[in-house]
Amino acid sequence: MVAALQPKRWAEASRGKCLFSTVLTTSFDCEREGTLLPYLSACLDHIHNLQLEFEPSREPSRRAATELLTALAGRTPGLRSLRLECRGEKPLFDAGRDILDAVHAICWAASALHHLDLRRLPFTLDDALVLQAARGCPELRSLFLDNCTLVGSVRPDSVLELLEACPRLRALGLHLASLSDAVLQVLAAPGRAPFALLALRCACPEDARAPPLPEEAWAAVRRRHPGLAVELELEPALPAESVRRVLQPAVPVAALRLSLSGDTVGPVCFAARHYGATLRALEVRAAASAELDAALELLAGRCAGLREVHCFCVVRPSVLHAFRAHCSRLRSYTLKLTREPHPWLPTPVA
Repeated sequence: MVAALQPKRWAEASRGKCLFSTVLTTSFDCEREGTLLPYLSACLDHIHNLQLEFEPSREPSRRAATELLTALAGRTPGLRSLRLECRGEKPLFDAGRDILDAVHAICWAASALHHLDLRRLPFTLDDALVLQAARGCPELRSLFLDNCTLVGSVRPDSVLELLEACPRLRALGLHLASLSDAVLQVLAAPGRAPFALLALRCACPEDARAPPLPEEAWAAVRRRHPGLAVELELEPALPAESVRRVLQPAVPVAALRLSLSGDTVGPVCFAARHYGATLRALEVRAAASAELDAALELLAGRCAGLREVHCFCVVRPSVLHAFRAHCSRLRSYTLKLTREPHPWLPTPVA
């Protein structure tokens, strides 16, 4: 039910001796979810960092997660970080209103919240949630909204209000459609606190239709924040012309994940030519081909700072040799020379 909590600790918690006052990692995955809150009630005021996993298709798991979040909203103004993760499939046409209402309540009550990670929620995140976070959580340092939904419902205007209300924000995850030239200008403003990470997911029709962002705006952000890392995740919904708009030389791409329905060779070659100084992680999901092998070898030779490379198709031996020879900082890779049963697990580099 709750990871890393032994029965003895449950008993001590029920007597008011909270032994997990800093971090609580909770997973609702058994038939006794309904017994959770009575045991946790003595410790709610001491939970500062919560990672909560639940199964939205299982009513007991979902109910327990909602009840815990609602209870925290009423009891824990000192909550510092919240990460939610759904496991398994969500029911068809499920908007997640109960879970999102509980997140709204958290954002209204937890004025000291620093980190909010909703990347693993399969529900549509909208302007109302972003605005609630902006108004209720002025101390936010990181907010991740780049989830797997196929509908982008956060407008750039809401992101602008968030940036104005949360001046210490230094990490932000968005769908591409939520970004705009005006957002980049705010990030590049002289008084802006150092910004470390911008994660962009391109996965829904709104992302494909998003207007291009001026390269000079990216260049200004990069000058203002020389340590900025951008993570790009490009999924099948993105047509080739949109991919060309997203990949720009001035973007300091540190992680690139390609799962495109069209050409993958071109983006890999583009990364090799322009992201050699910044690229640290590459993930490719594509059909095997000699052209892709050649592009990967080119990238290996030009992106010496790579820490991870994961290619989910069979590659020729020279691809593996190129990464091992040129990327001295490589920590793990998935480069299979023959077809193997899934899942393909990465190989650590000693």
